[in-house]
Amino acid sequence: MDDLSKFPNALIIQGGQVLNGRVRVSGAKNSATRLLAASMLTNETVTLRNFPTKLVDAQHKIKFMRNLGVSIDIQHEQQQLIIKPESITTAVLNDYNVPIRTTYLLTAGQIVRNGIARIPYPGGCKIGSRGYDLHIKVWEELGCKVEEKPDFIEIVGNFKGNIIDFPISTVGGTENALICTAVADGYSEIKNAYITPEVDDLIEMLRRMGASIEVFGNSLIRVQGRGGLLKGTPMDVMPDRIEALTWITLALLTKGTLVIDDVPFKHLEIPLIHIEKAGVDLYKNSTSVFISPDCVKAGYLQPFEVACGTHPGVISDMQPFYVLLGLLAGGTSQIYDYRYPKRIGYVEELNKLTNNAMIAKEGQITTQGIAKFIGAEVESTDLRGSMAVIMAGIAASGTTRVNGVSMALRGYNDLVGKLSQVGIEVQEIYE
Repeated sequence: MDDLSKFPNALIIQGGQVLNGRVRVSGAKNSATRLLAASMLTNETVTLRNFPTKLVDAQHKIKFMRNLGVSIDIQHEQQQLIIKPESITTAVLNDYNVPIRTTYLLTAGQIVRNGIARIPYPGGCKIGSRGYDLHIKVWEELGCKVEEKPDFIEIVGNFKGNIIDFPISTVGGTENALICTAVADGYSEIKNAYITPEVDDLIEMLRRMGASIEVFGNSLIRVQGRGGLLKGTPMDVMPDRIEALTWITLALLTKGTLVIDDVPFKHLEIPLIHIEKAGVDLYKNSTSVFISPDCVKAGYLQPFEVACGTHPGVISDMQPFYVLLGLLAGGTSQIYDYRYPKRIGYVEELNKLTNNAMIAKEGQITTQGIAKFIGAEVESTDLRGSMAVIMAGIAASGTTRVNGVSMALRGYNDLVGKLSQVGIEVQEIYE
């Protein structure tokens, strides 16, 4: 799976399949790809365990890091990476086409060694305004010059500690500031930070590598920069809270029987409360949850309203799954998204599978259940929306073709293999 050409372009799904079996939640995409970038802050060995080795996003970042000179041993069976970033080139590369948005995190590992970094322009999901001006702000406030060239962004200088006060709370900006200030010379403060569980994972790894980081509440971080490279460390990637919610939703959608292991319940408290309030009994122990038709006592979910925003609530990445749950409810449900109000593009595709059971406008999606799912040809939009239409296709009667499925493969580790493991067979199309 190291060859990115091996990922399918489309999936053909015979609907009406029912989940049955057991599945384990993989390491979190939104942690793993950040820890991978942080591994460049040392010239010693870093071992990342519970790493989702088959993610498209991870493969793109690994490919670029290898081109910079980083040695990365991918161990699929052990679900881990062995990273040896002993030297990083200053040469201009032949290819800066990397279609992921977290390329900005690859800056610090180059600057701390060479005083110059060249990174691909951030790509990623088109779900609204996601510019990179906040990352330029980080680099410039830490003392570097930034030039936007035709093929890449060039950052020149050495990081000096400073106060970084974001105009809005930002996950990506917080991650970039953390990685840069950890190796900067001197003291820094990061204000209006956005500290998610995945950011906590990054902070934990940086501390293990020798960074001095203090966190106050959910929005203030103080960093005493080391002024140079950190040390190597082993690190376990946290389980993926969004993947866990995906499997719960898919089991309910197909009326399946499923045990889901390695569920990070401490990061899902409020999202799961919303599901329980909709009439679902979740049978849980400390790390697993059991879903069966008996969990829905009334036979169908109850209508609900949910507002997507920031952690610890229902985050925007979870929004499409609550839309699917709304389609299972007996009546009208409202799903609001205040953080990414333009995240509605997938609804047009999902409507093709549900006979227009949804109405969407910026910031609000209204579902009318109980919807009947019918197979159709649909397109992928953003990562989670793409997964939502795949899930609807599994539950639909008839055949569904989902084009552009690399969107979903960006966020789910070995998705096709895991579906097969729980009884869902799909046909992969390579074109």
